Amino acid sequence: MYLTQLKNSGDFLSISRENEWHLDPVAFQLKNGTAVKVIDTGVISFEPLNSGQKDIVLSSAIHGNETAPIEICDELIQKIIKEELTLTQRVLFIYGNPASINIEKRFVEENLNRLFSGAHSGAPANNERIRAAKLEQYVSDFFNGVTGERTRAHYDLHTAIRGSKNEKFAVYPFIGDAPWKKEQLSFLLACGVNTVLMMKTAATTFSYFSSNQFGADAFTIELGQVKPFGHNDMTRFAKTKETLINLITETEVSYPEFELNDFELFEVNRAINRTNEDFSFSFGDDVENFTGFTKGALLAKDGPIEYFAETEGEAVIFPNADVALGQRAVLTVIPLKDTHHLV
Repeated sequence: MYLTQLKNSGDFLSISRENEWHLDPVAFQLKNGTAVKVIDTGVISFEPLNSGQKDIVLSSAIHGNETAPIEICDELIQKIIKEELTLTQRVLFIYGNPASINIEKRFVEENLNRLFSGAHSGAPANNERIRAAKLEQYVSDFFNGVTGERTRAHYDLHTAIRGSKNEKFAVYPFIGDAPWKKEQLSFLLACGVNTVLMMKTAATTFSYFSSNQFGADAFTIELGQVKPFGHNDMTRFAKTKETLINLITETEVSYPEFELNDFELFEVNRAINRTNEDFSFSFGDDVENFTGFTKGALLAKDGPIEYFAETEGEAVIFPNADVALGQRAVLTVIPLKDTHHLV
């Protein structure tokens, strides 16, 4: 049994990596009264004796080669178990895909971040589809585990394949007619994230699942570029880590007053899907996220179809020519025009 190892070291990450797809549940209590539940491999919850009004999900390793967020969460989990941090809020930590961590790749068989909101059931089962269904259930159980007026949040931490003109940025999932929250943007700014992309349509990402199903304040947060373990300059994530620590250890956290000029806000102009084996971009692998193009410039070729920039400065984000057929190969974005939805 791994319980003694976990209590002594707090190293839940290593235990999860040693048990890629399954870990028997176990529960125990810290000396400070915090209840600890290992739910499955990569999934562990903490509930303080007298918890505040927030239920917080911190996920990483939805893509296994995005190591900086994994290292941040590993440090937080170890410090909580060793009682070097005292929580005031309920927190669920998730390492999404331990098997892909071990092979240092985004995924094993299929992109986990395209399998939520029931998308896992759309094809024959594989390990990642089974895992997505389980993660949905674990988040549901966590958010529904208490009653009363609660604030729900889910911050899904990533790093991007490419570099970015804006090193850290976040994706605000589509929330219909609901307003975008200035307080949440101020939280992101405290994390060192001043660039936010407002989505216009539903998605199958983990953050959209929590936002849509549970009304959680949820974001996909890109903290930099993919690097192997041991190659991250962790000083670049100091503001993010400090802000997350304050979030889970303080009863209330106040952020500086929202100022629109502190942010670069974007909206999606369109998504370009790969539908042909013969798919390519007009630009190289060194072109960064948020690189803008002149109107009329060739962006991509999808077999016989050519895509050109529709507006001056139309920028690309998440370009990946190697996605599976039918999946999004790139988003194009433009500056947010309507800021009246901010409250």
